[in-house]
Amino acid sequence: MTTVTESVDVDVPIRTAYDQWTQFEDFPQFMDGVESITQIDDTHTHWVTKIAGQTREFDAEITEQHPDERVAWTSTSGDTKHAGVVTFHRLDDTKTRVTVQLDWEPEGFVEKVGSAVGVDSHQVKADTKRFKEFIENRGGATGSWRGDVERPGA
Repeated sequence: MTTVTESVDVDVPIRTAYDQWTQFEDFPQFMDGVESITQIDDTHTHWVTKIAGQTREFDAEITEQHPDERVAWTSTSGDTKHAGVVTFHRLDDTKTRVTVQLDWEPEGFVEKVGSAVGVDSHQVKADTKRFKEFIENRGGATGSWRGDVERPGA
């Protein structure tokens, strides 16, 4: 299992950063390699990715979500095994630290080599930088979902 953690400070209030992160169908606008995400219901999404010429599809479930604090998920089907969490930290009224942690299982030779040389870390860093540019240039979120999802067993 590979773990990647990256943080970025965005010049928007915590509510704006969090609200944008709940708009999964907009991820292709700032995440390289994400072709599309379909929101199935409040806690389920379907992803199509294309990385290094390889297309993959998988479903993911939101396993925990608390407004202005965190969004956590795990894959539930498909050929990609991963989980992650994004946390939001208020730095002041107009600045937020967004921290992304991804855990994933590289498949095949190319992904394992890429992981070993840090390609995935560079990708997450670039994606968080594009998120920063996306949300700061917009000045507001494209939408929001303020629901609460309790962690299983909580």
